[in-house]
Amino acid sequence: MKHGNRIRQASAAVVLMLAAGFAGATQLDGARLPVAWAVPFAGILLSIALCPLWMPAFWHHHFGKISAAWALAFVLPFAVLYGAGAAGASVAHALVADYIPFILLLTALYTVSGGIFIRGNLHGSAGLNTALLAIGAVLASFMGTTGASMLLIRPLIRANDNRRHKVHVVVFFIFIVSNAGGSLTPLGDPPLFLGFLKGVDFFWTLRHIFPETLFLVGSLLAIFFAIDRWYFVREGVQMPDPTPDSPRLGFDGVANFGLLAVVVGLVLMSGMWKSPLAFDVLGTPVGLPGLLRDLGLIAVTLLSLRITPAGVHADNQFSWAPMAEVAKLFAGIFITIVPVIAMLRAGAEGPFSPVIAAVTRADGQPDPAMYFWAAGLLSSFLDNAPTYLVFFNTAGGDPQALMGPLAATLAAISAGSVFMGANSYIGNAPNLMVKAIAEDRGIRMPSFFAYMAWSCAILVPLFLIMTFIWFH
Repeated sequence: MKHGNRIRQASAAVVLMLAAGFAGATQLDGARLPVAWAVPFAGILLSIALCPLWMPAFWHHHFGKISAAWALAFVLPFAVLYGAGAAGASVAHALVADYIPFILLLTALYTVSGGIFIRGNLHGSAGLNTALLAIGAVLASFMGTTGASMLLIRPLIRANDNRRHKVHVVVFFIFIVSNAGGSLTPLGDPPLFLGFLKGVDFFWTLRHIFPETLFLVGSLLAIFFAIDRWYFVREGVQMPDPTPDSPRLGFDGVANFGLLAVVVGLVLMSGMWKSPLAFDVLGTPVGLPGLLRDLGLIAVTLLSLRITPAGVHADNQFSWAPMAEVAKLFAGIFITIVPVIAMLRAGAEGPFSPVIAAVTRADGQPDPAMYFWAAGLLSSFLDNAPTYLVFFNTAGGDPQALMGPLAATLAAISAGSVFMGANSYIGNAPNLMVKAIAEDRGIRMPSFFAYMAWSCAILVPLFLIMTFIWFH
C-alpha cells in the first residue's frame, strides 16, 4: 500500500511539474535520442510477459502500479535531462492525441457490446465454433475488432463451457476476430483508420488486400476446424452443460445495436468531416470533429449503462475488470512508447536506422516484403496504429502515390500492421481484453510466451506463404 501511495504521489508531482512546460515545448527529436530511452518500453513489455508467469498473485494486484512505475521511469529522467516542457509536451501529446481517443473508443465498444446478450444456449461443436469465428471475422471489419470481439466472446465461451479443452477456441478467436477480420475497412482496426485520416480511400484496403485476408482467415478457419474436431471427438461424452437450454435464440439489450451504429457514425464523422476549428489541450491541437467524436463516445457509454437492464449485464457477467486492465497497461505503453516512436520517425538519422534501411532496396525503391515483416513484427509488440504511421511516412507519406504506383507497399504495411497484431497479447488491444474475459470465466489462458508459441506455429508459416504469393 505504501509503495502504491509513493507511486501515486510521484505521479501527481510529475503532472504538476510538467504542466508548466506544455505550451512552449517542441516536438521530440528522435534523431538525438540514445537508444537507451527504449528501456522503459522494453521493461513494461517484459513485465507483461513475465510477471503473470513468475509472480501471478503480485501481478494481479499490482499491474497498474507496475505500469505507472515504468511510465515514471521514462518521464522523470527525461524531464530532468531535457526539461519539463519537452517531457510534458511529449506525454500530453501521447495522452491527448492517442491514448484518450483510443481508450474512449474501446470503452464505448466494450460497454455497448457488453449490453447485448445473445439469448439461448449454443452447443460448441466444431462446426458451430467455426461458424461463430467466421461471423466474427465479417463483423470485425464493420464494427471494429474490439466491437466484434466483445459481442461474440461471451456467447462463444458459454457455448463451450462444458468442453474440457477450450483454450484453443479463445486463441483462434484472437487470431481471427480480434485481428485478421478487421483488415478490410478503416472501421476494422486503428491502423487503417489512421490511414483513412491521412487520405487513403475508405474502400482501398477492401479492394487491395481482400485476397490476402480471405487466404489468412480461410486457412485459420480450416486449421481451427481440424483441431477443434479432433478435441471434440477425443473428449467423447461431454460433462453436464452448466448453461441451461433456452426455448429460442434471441437478443436482449437490443437498444445497444442502435448505440453501436452511433459509435460507427461518430468514427466515420471524425474521419470525413474536415473543420479548421481546433482547440489547444495541454499544447496538443484537438480538432472539432475529434472532440465531438470523443464527447459522443462518452455519451454513448453513459447512455448504454443507463438503458441496459441490470439482468442483461448479469447474464453477460459484465465486469469492468478487463477494461481496467487494458486501460492501465496501455496508459503505460502509450507513455513509454513516445521515445521509441520518435526514434523510428527519425528514419535513417535515428538510432533505429537499420530498421529503415532494411525496408529499402538497393535502387532506393521500397521492398514490400520487408515492409510487411517490419511493420508486422513491430506491430506484434508496439501499438500497431503508430507503427502503421511510421512506415506510412517512411514510404513517402503521400496517399496518392501509395494508393497508385506504391500500392504494393501500402498493402504490405496495412496487412502487416493488422495481421501480425495477433502475434502477441499486446499487439492489439482486443487481445488483452479477450484474454482477461476468458480468465474471468475460469479459462486458464496461455502465458505470454506460450501464446506466442501458438502464433509462431500457426500464424508465421501462413505469413511466409503470403510473402511469397503477394509481397515477394
